[in-house]
This record gives sequence, C-alpha cells and structure tokens, in this order.
Amino acid sequence: MDIIKKALRLGADDVIVESLKGKFNQVKFANNSITVSQSWDIFRYNIFLALKKRIVNTTIYDVSKKSIEKTVKSLVKAAKLIKPNNDYFGIARGPFRYKPVGELYDKKIENVSGIDIVESAVNSALQYSKKTAGVFYSSLNERNIETSSNISASEKTTSISISLRAFNKKDESGHSISCSRVLNKFKPEAAGEKAGSIAELAKKPHKGEQGSFDVIFDPFAIANLLSVIGRFSSSFAVDSGFSFLRDKLGKRIGNRIVNLIDNGRINNGLNSYAFDHEGVPTKTTIIIDKGILKTYLHNTSTARKHKTKTTANAGLIAPEPTNIILKLGKYSKQSLFKNVKNGLYITNVWYTRFQNYLTGDFSTIPRDGVFLIKNGETIRSLKGIRVSDNLQRILLNIVRISNKPEWIQGWESENPVFTPYVLVKDVNITLPTM
Repeated sequence: MDIIKKALRLGADDVIVESLKGKFNQVKFANNSITVSQSWDIFRYNIFLALKKRIVNTTIYDVSKKSIEKTVKSLVKAAKLIKPNNDYFGIARGPFRYKPVGELYDKKIENVSGIDIVESAVNSALQYSKKTAGVFYSSLNERNIETSSNISASEKTTSISISLRAFNKKDESGHSISCSRVLNKFKPEAAGEKAGSIAELAKKPHKGEQGSFDVIFDPFAIANLLSVIGRFSSSFAVDSGFSFLRDKLGKRIGNRIVNLIDNGRINNGLNSYAFDHEGVPTKTTIIIDKGILKTYLHNTSTARKHKTKTTANAGLIAPEPTNIILKLGKYSKQSLFKNVKNGLYITNVWYTRFQNYLTGDFSTIPRDGVFLIKNGETIRSLKGIRVSDNLQRILLNIVRISNKPEWIQGWESENPVFTPYVLVKDVNITLPTM
C-alpha cells in the first residue's frame, strides 16, 4: 500500500493501515413516532506508525493522494518530536492464515427497512406502556488491514440493533435492546415487549432504602459491569494503574462459579472478527477461570513486555476486549427470584463511575425499573437508589447465574457482552446525597 511504502521511506519502523468502508442506516423515534431517518456512507483510513519507539496514530477521511501524502509526512514529523515509549516492542509479523467466523455477514441486512422494524418494536411496547423512544441502526462494513510486517487481511460484516425505552408516568420506564450480525437472530418485537413490560411493572415507585440487599441483575444491568471488567483486563489498563486486576494474576477474584471469557470468534458476536487490528487471527481467551484471574489481554507489544503470547486483542494503540462472555449457570430466571428473601431486581444501570480504579470501588445509578423482592415475589417498584460497592466484591458475591444469555451492547457497554441474569448477595445500596 502506498501509505506504508511512503511511511517506511520517511523512516518509520512499523506501520499499520486499516481501511474502513461502510454504509449506515439510522432511525430515531420519540413519542411513538419516527423523528429522524437517515443513511450515510463512510470511508476512512486509521493509521498507526512507530519510529524508534515513538508512536503516533490518526484517522483520515479525505483519502485523496494529496491528503494522504500530507498526513504521512505530518505523522512522521510528529513522531520525531515526541519521547520514545520504552514499553513498545513492535507489531506482529506475518503472514497468517485466517479461518472465517460464522454469522458475521447477512446480505438481507443491506436492504432492511428500519422504519418497519421500529414500528413493529414500538407496537409491541405499547401493549404495556404509553410512550416509546429510541434508535435503530443497521450497517455494512468492509474492513481491510495492511501492515509493514507482511500482513494483509480483509472481511465484510453486517450489524443490526434497536434500543428502546418505554414510558408510562414519571419514573415508570423500561429499557431493552436487541442486536445481531444476522437478521434471523434479531428480535425487535421481543425488545419492545420487554421494555414495555418493565415500564408497566414500574408503576407508582416508592422511594428506596439504603442497606445490604441480594440483587438480581438483569443482563442489561450486569453487562455494564462486565464490560468494565473486560476493559480493566487489558494489560494497558493494568500497567497504567487503572485496573483493580493489577498484581492479581493467579489469584482468586471471584466466586468459583464465575468464568469470564473474551471470545473474538464467537458466531454472531457483535465484536467478532477474523483478525485483530494487527492482523493476528482472533481467538478465545479465558480471563477468569472458576474465580481465578488467568491472564490479561495482550497485543504483540504488551505480550513481549510481559514475556507471554498475544491474546489477539490488539487495538490500534492498546489491547482491548472483543466479546466478553459470562459462562452460563444452571438456574432458570424464575429460580433466581425464588431464592431471594429480601432483595432487589435491577433492570438497568448507568453512570458507572470509580472512586478508586486500583481497588475497584465504584458507584452506579439504577435506571428504569427497580423492584423490591420479598420471599421470591416482586412486590413493588422503587426509585432513588444507588449501587455503591466494589467490583471484586461483586465478583466474589455472585452466588447464582441463570442459564439463558442475551447480547448486550449500549451506551455504557460499548464492548459487547453475552450474559445471563446474575444473583449477587449483600450488595451495598445507598441513597443519593442531593
């Protein structure tokens, strides 16, 4: 590729160029009506360059020859001005052979009508609620990786998703999503029905109380926390002091029933690909095995630093998770509720923030339906509470996991998570200070 050749001539040691060509459709809706329907195309280059351990990267949307030449010169010039990163140890050397991943592309999605899908999901929600709002996306992506180390790879993928909130009166809401790479596993009506059902159950919420409660986390809620754990398992986060997993390899950090996996090859995985951003073939990596932290996520450089092998989790700059998967338990959703004498059912959380990254102390705000459980029965809706706890304590206190998972990807769960319902004992619940 001309970008790589030019960068090498100017003195670069390592170069990665990722080209992305895509088509996107978006439908926004509010008050049960479509407010925006639009489509757009993208074509861009993501460029990574290393020169004597000096690392720079950029994204360019103007792909004309003149713009590319100017950008490459600027990158090399910038690299010469910054300090070396002594923790950088190069990129992967190819070539590699790639095995395709199943259910990543569906031609039917290219011509799908987002308007019809939104109307169907909204109608399902309106069986239980009065108003809806949300957004629908579908996309076609063509991705190509070229590197200065003899790697060339390309693939085509599709995706489709809907995020829907349903409302009745104030503080009576529910939220659900459906997302997939293929059309036959996309369930917008089910998402609408679940959001509407939660909103209906959330009628006349009472002010919650602080204390220690057994909590059933809906997949939508626990995915938020599992997504964070996935990010914290990156060796970059660990080395930078932004992870409670630091110095815990080989140690128990969760209950024995907790098995957490990063799988870049799972069929229909929302972040599954045949290769990572270095062009290394993706794989399955066990992060937590029976409660024991087994590994961090690595690219080629961090793996060399830590004297191990890459886990094929390279982003353009740092290792990042692909699909985070919580291994299924043996319990039905219903049996989880039956085993709660005094607890809560939390359907969604947002604004997860950390008081201390190294210890894992965090707080997060339950959003949409929150319910009090007494002797296995949901007896009332609640509002105005906060979860204030510790991530490692949450992992250690997971006592039951259900047997049916859901794909979750959203605003705060940017990395996709495949998770069932989870029962956590003795969760610390506080009240807002405002």
